[in-house]
Amino acid sequence: MNTNVEIDLVDEILKLKKQKNAVILAHYYQMGEIQDIADFIGDSLQLAQAAQKTNADIILFAGVHFMAETAKILNPDKKVIIPDMNAGCSLADSCPVDKFSEFIQQHPDAVVISYINCTAEVKALSDIICTSSNAVKIVESIPKYKPIIFAPDKNLGRYIIKKTGRDMILWNGVCEVHEKFSLQKILQLKTQHPDALLIAHPECEEDVLNYADFIGSTSALLNYVKTSDAQKFIVATETGILHQMQKYCPDKTFIPAPPNNTCACNECPYMKLNTLEKIYTALKEEQPEIIMSNELIEKSKKSLLRMLELSK
Repeated sequence: MNTNVEIDLVDEILKLKKQKNAVILAHYYQMGEIQDIADFIGDSLQLAQAAQKTNADIILFAGVHFMAETAKILNPDKKVIIPDMNAGCSLADSCPVDKFSEFIQQHPDAVVISYINCTAEVKALSDIICTSSNAVKIVESIPKYKPIIFAPDKNLGRYIIKKTGRDMILWNGVCEVHEKFSLQKILQLKTQHPDALLIAHPECEEDVLNYADFIGSTSALLNYVKTSDAQKFIVATETGILHQMQKYCPDKTFIPAPPNNTCACNECPYMKLNTLEKIYTALKEEQPEIIMSNELIEKSKKSLLRMLELSK
């Protein structure tokens, strides 16, 4: 795309946004040009909080499907649109609602905590939702005598078990981006850059987390590099966050952690489906729209509101 087309697109998007009283919410894993036009950029918790507070008539969610669903659950009277309806999530896909329902029935006394990276149907089966930002706090809010089911991310679940000492029943799900980082290649990078700190998202596999200098949610990783005295970082999460890191810390060096093969597997293929062109079309046509039944909205809202209440 040449620069003139890009400028025109941005200009048209901003005009449409104003005309339609629309707000653009974008996840840190979106392409940099999308982050630059967003009204609010954040991780899953921050975006859920922003969706809850907005006065806009239309919410355009530049992220993936479960995030747009979350915005609709919290704003049933607003129109919620997404640039590409195919922008799914491997983690949400790893937890089909029918299989998860059977899993819950096997542990009838357990409190069900589900990571926000799941479908509305799974949220409806859950007692409380969490994000990587607040997962430890949410787990610690449950009485120690109560068993806990944690789904769908087993890597995040294992990390929380280590942090809290709570024994949890884990669903066997993973994020295809975070499970593919190669420890061997990361250690080679560390040898080449001995002054670099390894920072990692808790969705990464345990062997990577064991070598990390800092582990945290996407927003926690961003805050860490802002305040750290270090000048160089190897970043084990989706590469979209590097755009914000570089904006806030232009004098620091950020190296994306390499995956275990030659593909660009440290990029989420679903997040990268969204483009400026698709955002323009979505705003113009007010499609594709997230449509959900009132029954599903009501059932899934309870677990989300419980999380937001505990996150204040």
